[in-house]
Amino acid sequence: MRKRRHRPRVVLAVVVAAALTAAGCDAVGGDSPAPSGSAKPSPKPTPLWDRSPSSVAAVGDSITRGFDACDVLSDCPEASWATGASPEVDSLAVRLLGRAGAERRSWNYAVTGARMADLPGQIDRAVRRKPQLVTVMVGANDACRATPSAMTPVGEFRADFEDSMRSLRKALPKTQVFVASVPNLKRLWSQGRTSPLGKQVWQLGICPSMLGDADAVDAMANLRRNTVHKRVEDYNKVLKEVCAKDKRCRYDGGAVFDYRFDTTQLSRWDFFHPSVNGQARLAEIAYRTVTAERP
Repeated sequence: MRKRRHRPRVVLAVVVAAALTAAGCDAVGGDSPAPSGSAKPSPKPTPLWDRSPSSVAAVGDSITRGFDACDVLSDCPEASWATGASPEVDSLAVRLLGRAGAERRSWNYAVTGARMADLPGQIDRAVRRKPQLVTVMVGANDACRATPSAMTPVGEFRADFEDSMRSLRKALPKTQVFVASVPNLKRLWSQGRTSPLGKQVWQLGICPSMLGDADAVDAMANLRRNTVHKRVEDYNKVLKEVCAKDKRCRYDGGAVFDYRFDTTQLSRWDFFHPSVNGQARLAEIAYRTVTAERP
């Protein structure tokens, strides 16, 4: 009799234990996992974009060489927005690395007069330094030709930029790239043409496709300038699209193109290239883009 009375209690205990096991409950209660002294937190993933790279290599054209920023018809790399040591510019490299670091770990491979077709060769030289960041500013010379018909076709511009990015990625898969937009050449014309000296200098052959016959505003002159302006916009679209395909590339979003340079930010010798003040503005734009939490 005593055994029959206790059997329902035993059966009930077994059923409750089975139900608790099926529900995933444990001694802690609820759905909480049991504490374990051996559990380790998962490591944080490495970010794709390092906002404080430790070395910088610059490629591009005369703007990155600081042409006509310090002396007439001369490169002035110390005033370069990308790697220059001038305290008046406070270049991107100086802002990222400090003055001593910039002197040791930044390199300028830009060449005055360079076009996009020259970029693959510059990239080949830059990757030998294994920089953590490469800056690119090129395209103005592709638009600044003797006539609009001589401008670099957009397809060629794209192919050369894609070739450059492939070469960089093959050599340095994790190096970051900052791409500056091509400046608004039409705005430079509208600013520089207010200077009689500037217009005289332009007659020597500075960007004739845009700056030639600076005072002419007839239909043909306007068509010429608008054609060049449209080509610059197309170049910038290429820079944006190609950069967007690379997870370690940041385009400036058109910031250089949109910047309203005034005569104080243009070279007093050619009223086209950036002055020291203009170089400082370019450095600000680059630093803002490189150090932003998100592009």
